[in-house]
Amino acid sequence: MGFSKTQLIGLRADDFRHPLDLEATTALKQLPGLDVVVRSLLGSVAEQFFYLNNIASSILVSEKQLPHLHKLLLEACQILDLEPPQLYVQQNPIPNAYTFAMRGKQPFMVLHTSLIEMLTPEEIQAVMAHELGHLKCEHGVYLTLANIMVLAAGLLPSWGTVIAQSLRDRMLEWVRCAEFSCDRAALLAIQDPKVVMSVLMKLTGGSVTLAPQLNLEAFIEQARAYDIASETELGQLLKAAQTAQLTHPVPVLRAREIDRWASSQNYQRLLENRKIGYNQKADFKGGWRNW
Repeated sequence: MGFSKTQLIGLRADDFRHPLDLEATTALKQLPGLDVVVRSLLGSVAEQFFYLNNIASSILVSEKQLPHLHKLLLEACQILDLEPPQLYVQQNPIPNAYTFAMRGKQPFMVLHTSLIEMLTPEEIQAVMAHELGHLKCEHGVYLTLANIMVLAAGLLPSWGTVIAQSLRDRMLEWVRCAEFSCDRAALLAIQDPKVVMSVLMKLTGGSVTLAPQLNLEAFIEQARAYDIASETELGQLLKAAQTAQLTHPVPVLRAREIDRWASSQNYQRLLENRKIGYNQKADFKGGWRNW
């Protein structure tokens, strides 16, 4: 990996938060009591549950255990100006990564073995940085609620279905918007849009054997074709129907967003205003979401 990257001292979540994320988060904050309810009633129980589960069935990464992954995490945290969470590796054939945190508590991140096997070191670090984006943006409370709403939607009696469906739709819309912010965090840490887009490509149609054969430029063209196809009124309707029940934007849309933001003045200005040389001396104090 090349380390001509710049460390972003004093980076704030609102420096890179996607406008759709900001708009959706503001809307959710208008629902009184959600934040307090999730943190007070579910926070401590969920944290204890996941901690015991991780300790029992995952590998805790450290300087002594899988140190190459530990180093990738610390580097991403240093660039994003963020305290490092605990990192676990879990045996799982489905490529995925997720994080969980309640404000003020010990956060953690989990990477599946199949994901690690499919990606290059820089791409693994991009996934880590995406998950760190959730922590930086303090998405944890609403992400927890979103997962609960998705799991509970089919368990409520019929009289509560309409209310539950409405809230669930709002939560899913927010989750999809939040993913754009975290893709930006991945770009800020890696500082190469092609690496972030390569991760999205491999998660779309890759495997350990296929991943090295995939063509990134063709995937970028595919993302732009998706844009053109959805420009019509019918295309917009079909696009909305396609994504309404998803927890993530479709991968080509995420790739297109990163492609655009990487060439924006906002991104370039952010790197210039927040950077110090990566190798310069700097002070560094050594939610639950799928990638």
